[in-house]
Amino acid sequence: MEKIIVGIDPGTNLMGYGLLKVKDGKAQMMTMGVIDLRKFADGYLKLGHIFERVTGVIDAFLPDEMAIEAPFFGKNVQSMLKLGRAQGVAIAAAIHHGVSIHEYAPMKIKMALTGNGSASKEQVAGMLQRLLKIPQEEMSKFMDATDALAAAYCHFMQAGKPESDVKYRGWKDFVNKNKEKVSKVATKQEQTQDSPAESERTRSKTSKKKDEDD
Repeated sequence: MEKIIVGIDPGTNLMGYGLLKVKDGKAQMMTMGVIDLRKFADGYLKLGHIFERVTGVIDAFLPDEMAIEAPFFGKNVQSMLKLGRAQGVAIAAAIHHGVSIHEYAPMKIKMALTGNGSASKEQVAGMLQRLLKIPQEEMSKFMDATDALAAAYCHFMQAGKPESDVKYRGWKDFVNKNKEKVSKVATKQEQTQDSPAESERTRSKTSKKKDEDD
């Protein structure tokens, strides 16, 4: 089975995109790049350009799924509002084309790629290059593009993970569904512990030996 995943890294100056082709459980980079929004002074013109360019990417590569990075919540409310609008327009373009959407937090993407939720953009890009065997000349100089490709790869990894049929709501739920296992563990622990009488005899022997030594 073959499918194409488009990754999007929302931005108000540069918006990254990256595409993966998945076939027989293996991912291969198709392309990556950025949508340059720096020449637009008006915020609404930026949004219009985002819709046009994301639509163009979807029309050109016909992705089945979109993986988009969730906005990082900071202290600057205005910046967050603008970033949220940019993300929303990209999502709208995907919805308009019937592309399913999956959102991932930046920390989750970094964790999936590097095992470290605080990894730098350079570390993420380096790991992507190794995992996908991307030639140096095909690596983008913009981290927005590699971040977008990372979102797509994160979704590829999540989609390949088998989910357990049994889910637990907490420790009590686990105990109720695994009474036999918990009972065996408890019995084993009891066997390794001395009884009160045995403990008293051990203390008496230790005390007697100490008196003899003195």
